[in-house]
Amino acid sequence: MKIRVVLWNFLARLYPWFLRKVYKMDLGKDVNISYRAQLDKSIHPRGIHIGDGTWVLSGVVIMAHDFCRGNKGWGKRYHTTIGNNCVIGVNSIVLPGVTLGDEVVVGSGAVVTKDIPSNCIVAGNPARIVKEKIHVRRGQIVD
Repeated sequence: MKIRVVLWNFLARLYPWFLRKVYKMDLGKDVNISYRAQLDKSIHPRGIHIGDGTWVLSGVVIMAHDFCRGNKGWGKRYHTTIGNNCVIGVNSIVLPGVTLGDEVVVGSGAVVTKDIPSNCIVAGNPARIVKEKIHVRRGQIVD
């Protein structure tokens, strides 16, 4: 096995562990988070909840507070929740207080401003549902 693959697998497990221990984020099992993803660590990092098997790709921004709307992150209604087996595409933004259901795929560059039900593909700015009744396993859409 190539050393690059071994190193990548180690780092892919280390970063979520670090976020759990240091920032007390609620991250599920087998979560893959790019080290270039920007999870809100400033005001309320405990307000980010990510389910099992979810992939957060490079450049993604997940927020848990918003000073412009007076949302400092405290209180359950401001928590950002991402379900199980989701894929959050490159350079997407998930705003505070948003809930993504299970098996949701967020297209690259999308800005998610509202709650999204399970088994959907969303894309655009603001993100809109482009396909429903999909299933995601290990970061891939299966029919």
